[in-house]
Amino acid sequence: MYPHLLMKILMENLVVSVEELNSILVNTPFLKPYGFNVKTCAAGECTVLVPFMHSLERPGGLVSGMLLMGAADVAMWLAIMTLRGTDERWVTSDMKTAFLRGAREEDILCTAHVLKPGKRNIYGTAECHGVSSGLVAHHVLTYSKVVA
Repeated sequence: MYPHLLMKILMENLVVSVEELNSILVNTPFLKPYGFNVKTCAAGECTVLVPFMHSLERPGGLVSGMLLMGAADVAMWLAIMTLRGTDERWVTSDMKTAFLRGAREEDILCTAHVLKPGKRNIYGTAECHGVSSGLVAHHVLTYSKVVA
């Protein structure tokens, strides 16, 4: 089969639902302090709401860069599950982030898109948007499959 046809087939078939992804977030202990919540998903993409919390802000009410990077990482992890299901294990192998503007005391929506799914590596992007400040960060991510 031609690679572009395989990609089209993969990207049209949603494997998990918003409810299943939110269940994964709730049942992943290290993510609980962030309050992430999946708002939407489609095959190869996922949007995560990051609620503003004073406990995670930088001085002066700024949303921390660490939180934005974590949101992008989680959104991509979940976007991969929309294509591959929840049984395979994938880990971040590379992430590049451009912080474009500060967000102050506001919720963030982070949307990840799978650009190229492969057998061993998956490439994608994520964007974090403040609900009032707009685009605050752009991320480029590579995930690698964990082989037992």
